[in-house]
Amino acid sequence: MGRAGWSRERAVTALQRATGSLATAATARMESDMPWFSGLSAQERSWVGLIVQAGIRGFVDWYAAPAGSDADPGRADTDDAATDLASQVFGAAPRELTGVISLRQTVDLVRTGIEVVEANLDGVLDPRDTAAVHAELLRYAREVAFATAEVYARAAEVRGAWDARLEALVVDSVLRAEADETVLSRASALGWSGRAGVAVVLGRLGEARTETDLFDDVRRRARAAGTDALCAAQGERMVVVLGGVEVDGDPLPAASAVASTFGPGPVVVGPVTGDLASAHLSARAALSAQRAADGWPAAPRPVRSDDLLPERALAGDGHARRHLVEELYLPLAAQGSMVATLDAYADAGGSVEGTARALFVHANTVRYRLRQVSELTGYDPTDPRDGLTLRVALVLGRQSRRTGTPPL
Repeated sequence: MGRAGWSRERAVTALQRATGSLATAATARMESDMPWFSGLSAQERSWVGLIVQAGIRGFVDWYAAPAGSDADPGRADTDDAATDLASQVFGAAPRELTGVISLRQTVDLVRTGIEVVEANLDGVLDPRDTAAVHAELLRYAREVAFATAEVYARAAEVRGAWDARLEALVVDSVLRAEADETVLSRASALGWSGRAGVAVVLGRLGEARTETDLFDDVRRRARAAGTDALCAAQGERMVVVLGGVEVDGDPLPAASAVASTFGPGPVVVGPVTGDLASAHLSARAALSAQRAADGWPAAPRPVRSDDLLPERALAGDGHARRHLVEELYLPLAAQGSMVATLDAYADAGGSVEGTARALFVHANTVRYRLRQVSELTGYDPTDPRDGLTLRVALVLGRQSRRTGTPPL
């Protein structure tokens, strides 16, 4: 027996008789020591009481069962032992309780129940049984703690896998222009705040880390930059949808915050749109830019999709072609001398004096017109990259056979 005068049967009988009084004492302890407990409704407090009673009964049953027997799930050597033990303790309460009390509060419940039982054992048991039951109570408390942690870990793992699938569906819907109310609701469930200003960032998926670690890193960096992030992998491509980007602003700072999480190769960011429902416009531009990015090996990382308009137009992107014609060529054509000046400037190899001689005007007139082009389009003809964009716009504009409307 191991201890003089100790009787398991006698101790079990005493514990069974005292189960009700121990549960009452534990509930009273919670009311005095746990401020959140008094804030629960009467029904919720009754649910908590069920957990306390189940925990005490669970200890009595656990103590009564010989070690390693089928009736002793806490000590049985099976993969489901921890789940069975936690189910005995927490299975008495309805599932709705998980939305009322947190994991920390659940741990407090278990600890309080064990402390109350331990504090009252001397008044419940025969003195000959006290030492043995105290030792077993400590073992039971440890196993319940491990069982609870394992159950919550499994639940978190399942929730994480479900969230990843849900997030992938939301991102896919954004890319396919199907971000309806259902998609917005799913995004909200994933922590998307719904703030205005959305931009889509695309790049290659990194190979060194798992998707879970990679996406967690993206979200941490996005939060540090004051934005939300939804992430998904599509083959070798990683898609990041950023929210909270300044509307009508530059998407580059927000994209720069997460650019290092992408694999090698170009990282492109689409223009800022108003909300998630219109984010497909940003995604469309970013996808086109990513396909065409190889045409500009020296492109910065990240690079705006609008900075790749020439490459996109040459790759057959109709939206880029229309943008170059309508936003650059037509306003220039409406000014009369602007197109001719740009042609002469390109033919002269970027020489202001050569352009002036070709147009029979003063060099300062050429400089003035070039400044006007920059103010009108946002592209500086004297910059090699901007000059390329303007030249492609002129070619496409002439091919479109459209003309600008002269100003009144």
